[in-house]
Amino acid sequence: MKFQILTLFPELHPGPLASSITGRALERNLWELHAVNIRDYAGDRHKSVDDVPFGGGAGMVMKPDVLAAACGAFADLGRAIYLSPRGRPLTQSIVQELAGEKLLTLLCGRYEGVDQRVLDAYQFEEISIGDYVLTNGDLAAHILIDAAVRLLPDVLGNAETAGEESFSNGLLEYPHYTRPAEWVDDRGCTHHVPDILLSGHHAKINQWRHQKSLELTAARRPDLLNRR
Repeated sequence: MKFQILTLFPELHPGPLASSITGRALERNLWELHAVNIRDYAGDRHKSVDDVPFGGGAGMVMKPDVLAAACGAFADLGRAIYLSPRGRPLTQSIVQELAGEKLLTLLCGRYEGVDQRVLDAYQFEEISIGDYVLTNGDLAAHILIDAAVRLLPDVLGNAETAGEESFSNGLLEYPHYTRPAEWVDDRGCTHHVPDILLSGHHAKINQWRHQKSLELTAARRPDLLNRR
C-alpha cells in the first residue's frame, strides 16, 4: 500500500509512523510513503502558496494553481483524500475500506483551507478525524495512515487482534485484565480479576466479554447501538 502526501511540511513525515508497529512495517516494505512539498511548486520568487479569500473573511486560502502543480508531481493520485473538519467522519468501517486501496493521496491543508476548485477538479473526497480543528492536516494524515496500516496483512502480530477491538463489530471493546490476578494499589485497596476470566471456560468468557461490550457501549456511546 502506498501513501502520497501533499504537504507544506514534508519533514513531518513519516514522523511517529516511523516508530513501533508502523515503523517496522515500513522497514519491511509492507507500506510506502512519499511526501511532496507543495511550496516547491509555487511559481513566484516568494514561493507563495496562499492568498486572501474572494468575498473577504479571515485567514488565507491555499492557491489552486500551486496545488494543481503539486498534484502533477504524481503520475497517479489513486484515491484522493483531503483531511478536513467538514469531511465525513473517519470510522473503522471507512478505515477498513481504505486499507483495501493500493494507492492513497492525502492533501494536508493549512491556513483557512484550500481552493474548492482543486478539490472538485481532482475529485478529492473530504474526511474528518473529529469535530475539532487542528493547525494542519498533517496530524490528521498520521492518524488515518496509522489506522489503515495496522489492518494490512502481516502488520499486527496477532491476526485476530484487529477484529476484536473497539468499533470492529460496532461496539466498544470489553475490559482487559492481566497478571497479577490480585493487585493491591498504593492506597492498600485490593483489586481482583473477574472470576469468569480465570475459569478457563471460553464460551462463558466470550459471553461475558460481549455483555461488557454492550454495557460499555450503552453507557458511553449509545449512538453506536442505535446504528446497530
